[in-house]
Amino acid sequence: MKIVDARGLQHPEPFDRVVEALTELALGDQMKLIIHQEPRPLYRFLERNRYAYSAKSFADGRFEILIWELSTG
Repeated sequence: MKIVDARGLQHPEPFDRVVEALTELALGDQMKLIIHQEPRPLYRFLERNRYAYSAKSFADGRFEILIWELSTG
């Protein structure tokens, strides 16, 4: 599993890192994004580009988003 830790990075660097990591993601693999705020614009990007995600928030303010590519079949 690829992990992108984007805590403390300023816009647009977290988004850029996720997009770069997605280009390296094989079908069936997952990546985890760890970030300091909920990345709502990223959710729209993922949905438009056939990715699914599961987001979880934590008491310390971080979010962890698990991302995977939807199969075409």
